[in-house]
Parts: sequence; C-alpha cells; structure tokens
Amino acid sequence: MIMTRLSDTFARLKSDGQAGFVAYVMAGDPDAATTLKVMHGLAEAGADVIELGAPFTDPMADGPPIQRAALRALDSGMSLRGVLQLIADFRKTNAATPVVIMGYANPFHAFGYEAFVDAAAAAGADGVICVDLPPEEDAPLREPMERAGLSLIRLATPTTDDDRLPQVVKNTSGFVYYVSTTGVTGAGIGQTAVVSGAVDRVRKASGLPVAVGFGVKTAERAAGIAKVADAVVVGSAIVDALADTGVEGALKLAKELAQATHNAR
Repeated sequence: MIMTRLSDTFARLKSDGQAGFVAYVMAGDPDAATTLKVMHGLAEAGADVIELGAPFTDPMADGPPIQRAALRALDSGMSLRGVLQLIADFRKTNAATPVVIMGYANPFHAFGYEAFVDAAAAAGADGVICVDLPPEEDAPLREPMERAGLSLIRLATPTTDDDRLPQVVKNTSGFVYYVSTTGVTGAGIGQTAVVSGAVDRVRKASGLPVAVGFGVKTAERAAGIAKVADAVVVGSAIVDALADTGVEGALKLAKELAQATHNAR
C-alpha cells in the first residue's frame, strides 16, 4: 500500500471505529477564492477527505447539479492548472487533510499525463479519480502516479461482476469508490442491505477501504451508509447547498453530514 495522507486517515478512522466523510466541491464554483474558503471550511466541519472536482465540459458520470457547477467553474476561468493551484494554496495552512482530484481523462491527457502527475504531486494532491479511463488503458496515468506516490482510485459499480472486479481493484490504492447506483451523481442510492453486501465484496477483493457515494443527500442516509462502509461520499447535495445558500449553508450541511457519519457506529 502507498503510505499517504489517505492511508493514514483511514487507519485513524478504523482505530477510532468511525466511517470517514468524503466531501466533494467543484473547483472554481463560483470562483477560486470561494472554493478555497469552502475547502478550509470542509476540513474544519469534519471532512476526512476532500474530493476536488476538475471542471470538464462533458462530465458523463455527473448529474445536473455537478454539471451546472462545472459550467459555472469554467465560466469563472477555472482550469486544471487552477485546480492544482487551489491545492497548493490549501496546503499552505493545511498539511493533514487528504485531497483527491476527481475528473476526466481528456483534461489530464491534454495537460500531459506525466506533467500532470508531477504538478499534482508538487501541489500536494494525494490521489486522482479518473472517471472514464478504464484499467486496460490507464497505464500512462497510473505508472507516473505510482512513481510519485499518488493513489489512483478506481470506481466499482453494481454492474462490476466477479469476473471484472479483480481487474478494477488491481493497482488501486488509497480506497475504492463504490458507486451505489447505476446512474449519474445525485441520482439516488441503493438499499443499505444491498450496499453492505457490495462493500464487503469490494473490500475483500481489494483489501482497501471502500467509500460509497452517488446519491447520499441527507444526514440520515449518510449515517445508514456509514454503518456498512468505510466512508461516505457526498457531492451533489453540497454543490447544490453552495449554489442555493452560499458558503455558510454548504458548510452547515457538511457539518451535519460529518457528525452523522462519524457517530453512526
């Protein structure tokens, strides 16, 4: 296992008997200064990992809330270099909270995979989720990440069967992101009993913590998932709260979600 802030964080959570809270924010929504404020606020509100979205024009796995956030971010001038600058700025005062970049292959490829990895490592990132790059094609990104000590975090889904799962979790590090439903972000979440069985299967195959996301919107639902998963991921609800109620509202929701997740067991 690559020893990073991620592995240290999940070791601490396991020792404390808690599930982790992974909070998503779109870089540049509505502008870089607000994103940096939200990142610091999320850490203070109890987020164990921050998932920082890299805006892209065609986010195929994302539902309307994150699609809208991506367009707002792009309109504000956010770029992949801007995402990395946000992480570097965050690291000036927060050296502990893991930050994972979530994005799509096109911007990473356009930047240059090796150049992107070098810049991400220098900025203080801990890992990358590349939604649309399958294991058979991710070596140009994965191999530089392994050399740099960054985690490539892959997605498993309800349609990832027993034949496919070993390939998905091979060379994954940090954690595995389990997509709890067949759909886009914010589309709803599977029943807890079904999610529990899937988490056990993915954890056994990977030997890694399993974070569950796509559709967790309330503290009650977060607590339910936290009882069976190693971490709960919330994105669309926070993005919508930021758009509708501003930074204060988004961070209030994040604090409620973090408390529900941490106190679930």
